[in-house]
Amino acid sequence: MDDGVDDAAESPADATDPIAATLRADPTMATLIDRHGPLDVAPADDEFARLCTSIVNQQLSTASAAAIRERFVGVLGGDPTPDRVLAADRAALREAGLSGTKVEYLRNVAAAFRDDERDFTREGLAEASDEAVVDRLTEITGVGPWTARMYLIFALGREDVLPLGDLAVRRGFEQIYNGGESLSRAEMREIGEAWRPYRSYGTRYVWAEYES
Repeated sequence: MDDGVDDAAESPADATDPIAATLRADPTMATLIDRHGPLDVAPADDEFARLCTSIVNQQLSTASAAAIRERFVGVLGGDPTPDRVLAADRAALREAGLSGTKVEYLRNVAAAFRDDERDFTREGLAEASDEAVVDRLTEITGVGPWTARMYLIFALGREDVLPLGDLAVRRGFEQIYNGGESLSRAEMREIGEAWRPYRSYGTRYVWAEYES
């Protein structure tokens, strides 16, 4: 899934761009770039809201997640902030389509972001490696490795993430590179090696092709 991020105007659209030049070294990826056009990886304007989106999206189809996300924002009365999430009525959040577990996860994340001693913003994590970010985020109950890697791509705009914990990514790899037959994660990692250091961009094209 693409985690609800809109495609941006600037992207690796032509082979003179270093990102596109790297991806196009993989002939299959070159075909996907031509088919789907510009896809971008950029940091979110609001990291907390983006993390909330990932939690809402956990184990849901794109369509279901979008509908629940809209109702969630309606219950909050505006874009997600830690204070709004913590003040929201639990029953109303359940009625919006969130499971009780996800309500608690969202509250856990809100409390962590409101903690003055913890900084999960792009600036606060600027010096942290991708794996260090995953380690910090997964200390929050409700944030697993999948959610943390979605945060790397869609909140922080990290360019070299290959989230093989995502079912759509794995199925996309199998569909695109192996005629729908199964591939091991090691085989997928080997394919993705050709995209370094821009594996997040390659991942976006895999999602786009799988969902088309």
